Amino acid sequence: MSATTPFEIGIFTFGELTRNAAGKPMDAGARTRDILEWARVADEAGLDVFGVGEHHREDFAVSSPAVLLAAAAAQTKRIRLTSTVTVLSSADPVRVFEDFATLDLISGGRAEITAGRGAYLESFPLFGQPLDRYDEYFEDRLELLLRIRAENPVTWNGTTRPPLTDAGIWPRPAQTALPIWAAVGGTRSSAVRAGRLGLPLYLAILGHPEGFGPLAELYRRSAAQAGQMPGRIGVTSHFYVEETSQRAKDTFFPHYSSYIHQNMPRTGRLDRAGFEAWAAPRGALFAGSPAEIVDKILWEHEILGHTRFLAQVGLGGLSQAATLRSIELLATEVLPAVRAALKQ
Repeated sequence: MSATTPFEIGIFTFGELTRNAAGKPMDAGARTRDILEWARVADEAGLDVFGVGEHHREDFAVSSPAVLLAAAAAQTKRIRLTSTVTVLSSADPVRVFEDFATLDLISGGRAEITAGRGAYLESFPLFGQPLDRYDEYFEDRLELLLRIRAENPVTWNGTTRPPLTDAGIWPRPAQTALPIWAAVGGTRSSAVRAGRLGLPLYLAILGHPEGFGPLAELYRRSAAQAGQMPGRIGVTSHFYVEETSQRAKDTFFPHYSSYIHQNMPRTGRLDRAGFEAWAAPRGALFAGSPAEIVDKILWEHEILGHTRFLAQVGLGGLSQAATLRSIELLATEVLPAVRAALKQ
């Protein structure tokens, strides 16, 4: 890891509209205001990255990351602003680039794109795209997005949208090259693609972290075989921290169990024993004291060599006060300890 690229820690959200015990979902307007407050607090506390994801469902508040990130840009000063993710398969790369270039200008060069295929499929029928061309759409549109970043005007011919001939794409971003990350849920082909293209990589770790070590190595090997310099690796994980381990787990368990039940129903209902196993030192869930969070980040760093950690916050209807305190502890207790351990 370069001395000019310290280990980065940030937060992200999909803007879940968790239902309460009566089945009533959170209010989308209130949720949006809460998310913007998370961005402000993260920026003021010293975190490095703030991200929002994209969904097109009634149980999520965010369908347009660029719009919400632009609002966050207007009330933050230094934190980087990224999509987590932009569902590129069902988006027009020209519009995606224009939106994030505009965000980059608003924020003074703090925008990033995380391109992914998306864990949900609702955007395909919504935008009139056939599901049987799922992979083709992503490959084709990622190629165009990268071409737009590299060239202006751009000439391109693909299979999923009309061709472009000497087309000017405006505005251009403040940064020389708008950062584009690739999101990988665990598939080998996605890691190979990111390595071959030399894109930095996000690993969404929901299973056993050790299982992602070979994927990180495959990514680096694929980059080397393609003559590319491997990009950075980021890790995203579910997260909650309090001053003590027991308080963190007692507070978070009912909310996280509700989150899993509502958002990952195929996993089954999460009981306390399962929660404790996931939050154990070698589990994927980051829930505990600052010291426990630091130890787990460093352990994963040994396995993966990642240089960015993004914590998914506010899960399961957790209160705003608890979420903000967790964000502050991540910035003031976890981040400096991780950098100190890595001698940065």
